[in-house]
Amino acid sequence: MMRIVPIVLVSLLAACANHDSSRFGNGQPGLDVARAALSGGSPNIALNVTSAILAKEPGNAPALVSQGDAFSALGRLDEAQASYAKALAGDPESTGAQIGLGRLRLSSDPAQAQLLFLNVLQREPRNTVALNDLGIAYDLQSKHASAQSAYRQALGADPAMRAAEVNLALSMALSGQAPAAVQLLKPLASVPDATRRLRHDFAVALAMAGDKPAAARILGADMTPEQVDRALLAYGELAQ
Repeated sequence: MMRIVPIVLVSLLAACANHDSSRFGNGQPGLDVARAALSGGSPNIALNVTSAILAKEPGNAPALVSQGDAFSALGRLDEAQASYAKALAGDPESTGAQIGLGRLRLSSDPAQAQLLFLNVLQREPRNTVALNDLGIAYDLQSKHASAQSAYRQALGADPAMRAAEVNLALSMALSGQAPAAVQLLKPLASVPDATRRLRHDFAVALAMAGDKPAAARILGADMTPEQVDRALLAYGELAQ
């Protein structure tokens, strides 16, 4: 059961990463289409666009980053890593490539991911994507105070950054502040258009605060009873 803890943590926190890659590029028209496709949940379209660009310009670092993002979204992680590495070979300071590689390493080596995000922040201290991802890397190493500081810095730079707000609440729950996390997430999860992901994050906080019946009611809208039981068991492991 111990192995489920890092797996669940990566699933919860990394799901709340901000995947807006538009801030990493140079405004090249074809890449704008690829980034819009990624933001819209169509990585296959993004992959087709970037492949066409790279067929003509194989060393185009922004296109390689977008290609890596598309591969990552499709679960083709080895190919994503190769795209990011090639982008860094052409542009060693590529922000998008370093963040992309960091995200790939979150589950296997969060300490290395942390270094990649910190490297970005040395040059761009208000990069909200890197700050949010740095918080995830800290949380995965049980450095919750540092994680919460990173999330708060991201929110200071962008108060509307929902990913950092949700991750802050989850980090608070992990560090023994589950009731406060419930209060932070409740207004976000109670609006009519709240996403399934957000409602489930609220259920995590409720379960870790000891209110498993309320958590089960929320999860039960999307899961079978057996799935709810497994989820609550996993969240109980997190609370410990």
